[in-house]
Amino acid sequence: MIQRHSGCRQPPGKRILADSLPTSTAPELAVTARGSPRFWEQGGWPVPLLTPLEGVYRMAVAARRGYYRRNPYAEGRLPAPVLVVGNLTVGGTGKTPLVIWLVEKAHSLGHRPGVILRGHGGRRPGPEAVSPQSDPREVGDEAVLIARRTHCPVVIGRDRPAAGKALLDRGDVDLVISDDGLQHYPLGRDGEIAVVDARRGLGNGHCLPAGPLREPPARLQTVDLILANGSGWPGADGEFELRPADLLPLTPTSATQSPPQPGQTVHAVAGIGHPERFFTTLESLGFRVTRHAFADHHGFQPADLEFATNGQPLIMTEKDAVKCHGFPLTNSWILPVYASPDEPTQRRLTRLLGRITHKPAGQGVP
Repeated sequence: MIQRHSGCRQPPGKRILADSLPTSTAPELAVTARGSPRFWEQGGWPVPLLTPLEGVYRMAVAARRGYYRRNPYAEGRLPAPVLVVGNLTVGGTGKTPLVIWLVEKAHSLGHRPGVILRGHGGRRPGPEAVSPQSDPREVGDEAVLIARRTHCPVVIGRDRPAAGKALLDRGDVDLVISDDGLQHYPLGRDGEIAVVDARRGLGNGHCLPAGPLREPPARLQTVDLILANGSGWPGADGEFELRPADLLPLTPTSATQSPPQPGQTVHAVAGIGHPERFFTTLESLGFRVTRHAFADHHGFQPADLEFATNGQPLIMTEKDAVKCHGFPLTNSWILPVYASPDEPTQRRLTRLLGRITHKPAGQGVP
């Protein structure tokens, strides 16, 4: 079960009530996350029409969560600490780069972390171990990305407790980090981090299907930390940025070429939850961007990138690149991004890791 608890949370008197938090702080954005209706961010006439269905959805969510609060033994408790990193909204918020940062931080503190995730975009239900050489079309792009970046044990599975058990059966893991799964209540957990995109906030503040929320805003009052990807969102306990690194060649042929330079026009490819963030990042680096947005976890085929044969450089996200390494492309590049929490946020995250790893196994969030 999940209830409000202490840890790294700020005192209640210093918190802003979740129901009073701002909705989208980016009404000027020309597009929403690909595949998401615009009214999820900006409101509009469909919202009142969908409010009755939202009410049904809220009741179903409350009933499901209530079941696990009343029946703690229904949870799949693991014999190791579990930290869940998730979000309330549909679409990307920057969870995966933060998970990678947490894995590296846990390593630096002497822990042996492993990661579980559903395997979105993959065909296999799991549980299945993931290696840097795994096929992202089978196990999901995010799983392969995490395995390549961290070289830590990674297991995918639609059944998160089963995935966690498979991870621990390896014998070399003492901390389980779940990428997403905030709403996967069958998975017992010792700590929770909710990630919010500071630019989009909680959208129009409504739950599905009237808005982008998987759970009501009040759910934020029960997590250990609310972290904003970006600055200026007043409901956050801390902030981090996604900082770009140097461009990397996507293909061996590209490795023999010079990377594109600021001022050049480039094809920008993003099949992520919020492609506009990637395009804006490239523009902030000085590139002139021709946008190519695809659905999140899109299964790329060479034909999808035929536009890149005009000699104009192509730059894509690292998550998309794991599915395109074998494509016959030239002058094609990857822009890696890294989560960079500010100093106060790093201290809060370190305290949270310390708290959940120093309690007896299985005595997590009640």
